[in-house]
Amino acid sequence: MAGFDDGKQQGVEVDFSPGAQIPLSGSSGQTAVTQALASAAYQDFPVQKLVDANDAAAVKPPKLSLFEPNLGEAYARAVQVRMLGGARAPLIQSFGTDPQVIVDHCLAASRIRKARDARLTAVMMLLGVLFLPGVLIWLLGFQLRRWLAGAQDKRAGAIGFAALALLAGVVILAAIQLPVNGVLAIYLRVMFVAPILGWFLAKRISERYARDLREFWSGLLSGGGPGARIPEAVPQDPNDEEAERLRKALVKLAAEQNSNIVFYAGPKGILGMGTRWGSWQLAEELTPAAGVDEINPFRSWDVIQSIHDQLRMLERGPLHTGGFPTPSIRHWVVSPVPEGAKGVSRPEGQEVSSFQVRDHEIQRICNEQQFGSGNRHYLGVQFVLWDGQLVLTLLITVTVLHHTLRIEVTGHALGPVHPLFTTKPSPKSKQVSKTVKFWETKSVPLPLVDAKEVVRLAARAPLTWFPPVLDYLGGKLALPEPFGLRHSWADKPWRHRFMADDALRAATPVLRVVHSAAMKVLAENGVATEKFGARSQFLSGQVQGATPGKPDEYGL
Repeated sequence: MAGFDDGKQQGVEVDFSPGAQIPLSGSSGQTAVTQALASAAYQDFPVQKLVDANDAAAVKPPKLSLFEPNLGEAYARAVQVRMLGGARAPLIQSFGTDPQVIVDHCLAASRIRKARDARLTAVMMLLGVLFLPGVLIWLLGFQLRRWLAGAQDKRAGAIGFAALALLAGVVILAAIQLPVNGVLAIYLRVMFVAPILGWFLAKRISERYARDLREFWSGLLSGGGPGARIPEAVPQDPNDEEAERLRKALVKLAAEQNSNIVFYAGPKGILGMGTRWGSWQLAEELTPAAGVDEINPFRSWDVIQSIHDQLRMLERGPLHTGGFPTPSIRHWVVSPVPEGAKGVSRPEGQEVSSFQVRDHEIQRICNEQQFGSGNRHYLGVQFVLWDGQLVLTLLITVTVLHHTLRIEVTGHALGPVHPLFTTKPSPKSKQVSKTVKFWETKSVPLPLVDAKEVVRLAARAPLTWFPPVLDYLGGKLALPEPFGLRHSWADKPWRHRFMADDALRAATPVLRVVHSAAMKVLAENGVATEKFGARSQFLSGQVQGATPGKPDEYGL
């Protein structure tokens, strides 16, 4: 049914009819990670920090560094194109987050920047086109400084500053002693001064919108803040094709997020759920119980259904303690893809509707597709903890080969997002020595938008109306594939003691419920349960000393 491909979009029929939208999944317990990932759309860090958070991401080098984007600009555009594009490749589900909220904030951040760029473009048109030679000279000076400064070389930076100062001196000298007179002389003098006036106007505009972007950034990471405003997603009239296209893309995103198909990529684990850290197997021979001539025929689905019903009682216990939160219990179809696959393909056909494999097909896979190629069935118990920072998934599968019944429980864990996404904005300042008590230092506030940033924003502004041109000149962010908002930026949970404890503690009660439910089905169908019971007791003792490992690598 499903496999891997080179990232090309597969045709899938999705119901995009208008009407009331019912939330497909609850958002409780997912707020922190959702807001952290959304805050990246407003950040003003260098884009390289995002690449450092995941080596699989990359930045296409700019042709001219004057046009390169910062982190927020590159992230917002890349996420919009990847998740809402008409010909986009399939996505990996983002468990523990609400991807639509993140995309909404990317759209909102782009809207704020578009309003800023409209004003900067007006300044560039007014003072740039009329005095184009002077603007080009100043831009050449700033680009020359960037070339000389490099990335981190302070000496080259000093040389670049000296070169810019020299250029300014030459410009002033030329403006004072011009070889021409009259109107042309006045124009040439104004041509050199007008860009400076435009710079001051651009600085005021840039600082105003920088404060707005930082307000959203800080508000999201503080647990509140204003919501995303995207009026372009609301059709203004029946012929508003752009708003309708955006609405359909958001509906498709929500449907794909709720898909019951996941992908197993070898040592990478199940994409979106994390790597497999533990595995416990109960496998014994099916023999008739004493006094029973023949086992009553049953199927794997009967055992799975019994386990499913018992798992619904996980949050209940004999003592009045906090205990388990209500878990998400779902039937999953797991499709294998190679470890290095650059894309996945979701199944299509009569057995699939809106990215969902139908119930009767899930039951068929559970009963019949247990050996050889093809997809497999797993029953999943998922806990979203720590406001979405920890996603624990325990998967149960039942197979029957010849006279052997095997029940396997595997643990998967997806840890917190990279600290980059939870870094709050801080006031820009620098430490300098005091005038009198020179052995002491003091903090001096710096402008929110410095000179070179103003020039970068003003230079980019007219090109923001032509995104392909801006991507070519300034470069763009290439997201890690197969892409999912949550797993692409997740760390391992084992460095956080309490998160690791939660992962280890969840396995024991789930394993016991699974074994108890399976024993009940076996006993009802005349199967001898002594061997199963002994094996279950052994596993029950083994899981109490569970330590995370790498079972997907099989020690090879």
